[in-house]
Amino acid sequence: MGFTDEIWHVVSRHDAQPVGDIAIEEADFPWLSGHFTPGPGFAAVKPLFDRELSLLDRVSEDPHAWEAACDDVVRAVALVSPDGPVPEFLLHIRDARAWFRWSDTPFDA
Repeated sequence: MGFTDEIWHVVSRHDAQPVGDIAIEEADFPWLSGHFTPGPGFAAVKPLFDRELSLLDRVSEDPHAWEAACDDVVRAVALVSPDGPVPEFLLHIRDARAWFRWSDTPFDA
């Protein structure tokens, strides 16, 4: 599982505009993380990532709100591995860092 040095892409589900690229620097199964370079579509979805992280910091207070924020992110963007789009993911972006987990099959509900 040599994920380091790969480039993963985040694209808008609305118009396929590039949201940004993630240069994988660390692979700590099940999480991958790396440097995030924003693309032209990032400004439109940045508030979704900011909200998700804000709620993650307080997830014990309202887990349903955090889950809804994660769903908003997944509805707005797609995560694309070097092999193509992944069907399921949990993605966080803060400043120039991104970290995520993904699956070839949907997560359990």
